[in-house]
Formats: sequence, structure tokens, C-alpha cells
Amino acid sequence: MIIKTIGIIGSGQMGRGIAQSMAMVGYKVILSDISKEILKTNIEKIVTSLTRQVKDGRISLNECEEALDNLKSATKLETVAGADLIIEAVTEDEAVKTLIFESLTPHLKEDTILTSNTSSISITRLASRTDRPEKFMGFHFMNPVPLMQLVELIRGIATNQDTYDSCLSVVEKLGKTAAQAEDFPGFIVNRVLMPMINEAIYTLFEGIGSIKSIDESMRLGANHPMGPLELADFIGLDTCLSIMTVLHDGLADTKYRPCPLLTKYVEAGWLGKKSGKGFYDYSKNPAEPSR
Repeated sequence: MIIKTIGIIGSGQMGRGIAQSMAMVGYKVILSDISKEILKTNIEKIVTSLTRQVKDGRISLNECEEALDNLKSATKLETVAGADLIIEAVTEDEAVKTLIFESLTPHLKEDTILTSNTSSISITRLASRTDRPEKFMGFHFMNPVPLMQLVELIRGIATNQDTYDSCLSVVEKLGKTAAQAEDFPGFIVNRVLMPMINEAIYTLFEGIGSIKSIDESMRLGANHPMGPLELADFIGLDTCLSIMTVLHDGLADTKYRPCPLLTKYVEAGWLGKKSGKGFYDYSKNPAEPSR
């Protein structure tokens, strides 16, 4: 199937990044969210991002204008349902994702492909709540979407070859690299990455090192571009907790038990950079460790 129009559900950090990237390579994009105010705010962030790229000389003014012309917004799921490919990019909550797919299904075109940007939830289970498990798969982008080169493509047990090939062609048009992952909790990236971040939080929790020393150790000692606690803040501590919970529940192994300190931060509303505070306090410039 040749993909021409793409519907994206959820205009947050991931959704707007996917929308911007798709619009830049010529796809007609419909970006959807629950309110006009949320959409307005996030589309303004796309405009700001593209304008910055024009000023930096990375794209031309004409490319910026064409990308914005390719981008439309909608608050009704039915508007998105007419797209060739739909990418769900809402919060990492299976109940929310399931409700969206169940609400969307009656309005879909016969050949529409459904995908989820989930970073850990079972694709087979999500697909089972639709009328087209053979046309459903995981389409997991990395954050920030315009910069990161990898996309995980995850088949559910029923996903057919045409669906996979269609999604692969989109990844290739974006100029990104596809990694095929099996449908197990966390897939590839988060199966490796999240336990490392969780262990870094345990290292803090147990008093082995401070936030500063843990992050510096991994940056300077392991040549990581960003320390694990800073990275957790960037991802969102609520997202980290959700993924660790999926790993713990899905694999039934205590080594995936979320650190109690991670749970406490999320309960406090300290979600990282997006909330202004996590392991670092972003009200300071530059950000400082919060404890």
C-alpha cells in the first residue's frame, strides 16, 4: 500500500515530533488531540522548531512553508480515520490507547493501517481490540523524533507482510533506519535502556552516589552523551515508570522492579523536564540537581 496521508493521535512531545518529520518529507498530516487549545500550543511549537531550522540554515524558507501547508489539525477522531496510516502517540497507558482504538475502529477506511508509538506495551494485545489485527503494528519513534535516526517496527502475531512493508517504506522516506523487534515487553531499546536508568535511580536511592556523580560517571566513564538521570528527566519519569511496570509485570522478574524513588518522584508530580522538576530543577539556569 502506498501511504499518502497520515493521521497522528496525540500532539505532545512525540506526536508533534512525528507530525513535523512526516510533513517535512511531503506526507499530508492530520494531527489530532482532545482540545483546540492543546493543538494550538503544540502546533506553535512545531512552527518554532521549523523557524529555528530556517534561521540555522538547515532548511529553506520554502521547505518550512511546504511542511506547514502539509499539516492540518483536528479534535475529532473521525477526521483522522480517513488517513492511509494512523499513528497513535498518546500517553503510555494501555487503557487510554485501547479506548482510542476502539473508538476509532468504526470510522476507518477498509485499508487503513493502524500503528502505535508505544514504547513497551504488547502490540498483539492492542491489535486484538481492533477489527484489523493484520493491519496493525508498533511504530516506535525515538525522542526527539526529528533528530533521532532509529524507528522500531514491531509486528503483532497477526501483522501481515504488506503492513510491515508499507510502514518500512515510510521509515525509509523519512531517511531513518528501521529496527525490526519482536513483540516482547520493552522491545529492543527500552528492554536495554530502562533497566539501566532504573539501576541508576537505585544507585541514588541506596546512597551510592549523588545525582551529579552518577551522571558524570556515565558521561565521562562510559562515554554516554547524557547521564542516565538527566536522560530519565528528558524522557519523563512517568514514562520511565510505566515502561518499568510493563517490564516487571510482563516478564515476572524482580530485576525489573521499579525503584521506589522513581515511584515517589512520579507521585510528587516531579516528572522531569516537562514538569520543571525531576532529578534536576529546571527553574534554575543551568539546571541543578534537585537533591
